[in-house]
Amino acid sequence: MPIYKTITVSAVTKVYIWKVTETEEALAKGIALTQHCQNRLLGMKSGLHRREFLSIRHLFAAAGFEDKDVYYNAMGKPFLQNGDHISITHSYNFTAIIVSKEKEVGIDIEKQRDKILRIAHKFTPLEEYRTLANTAAVIRKLTIVWGAKEALYKIYGQPGLSFLKHINIDDFTFDAGTTEGQIYYHGKKSSYSIHFLEFEGFTGVYALRQV
Repeated sequence: MPIYKTITVSAVTKVYIWKVTETEEALAKGIALTQHCQNRLLGMKSGLHRREFLSIRHLFAAAGFEDKDVYYNAMGKPFLQNGDHISITHSYNFTAIIVSKEKEVGIDIEKQRDKILRIAHKFTPLEEYRTLANTAAVIRKLTIVWGAKEALYKIYGQPGLSFLKHINIDDFTFDAGTTEGQIYYHGKKSSYSIHFLEFEGFTGVYALRQV
């Protein structure tokens, strides 16, 4: 059950990505769940969701943690008992976490789909993408922007935060692999460094809070 990819962002920050190909029985081996998480697992009707859930516990183990080391607030934001920062994502057959000892972090994986063209107006000004060469490029860029805003939303973790009104992602090129983002909310500004990668028709984005 190999990890699909590990990214060493810095000496204190790492990303772990899993490609879910195993059976549920195989993923359940060697994993100890809290009673709360055992109940959550039993309540999942989708086999894929159960496999995603279990694969994330393997990612916890890869980062040196167990299920009991992770807890969630009322917004569903995960925290580590030792004070390290963590963020979690899943999309179809990919799951991922990012863990940092120093900075607040967020991560998101999205499948690149035409659907994003229909919802783009809800999270970003469309005129920013008129210069792109073709529809495929627009889908790629919109997916990166959506993933970046998801990652920032996960870091901020405040109700009422609007992707369209409060979160800005600086323009970028595909080759750069990085950009910057800002959240403007209740008269306060916070800044974030953003990194993105594409693999097997998916886009992965992770962000670190700067100030």
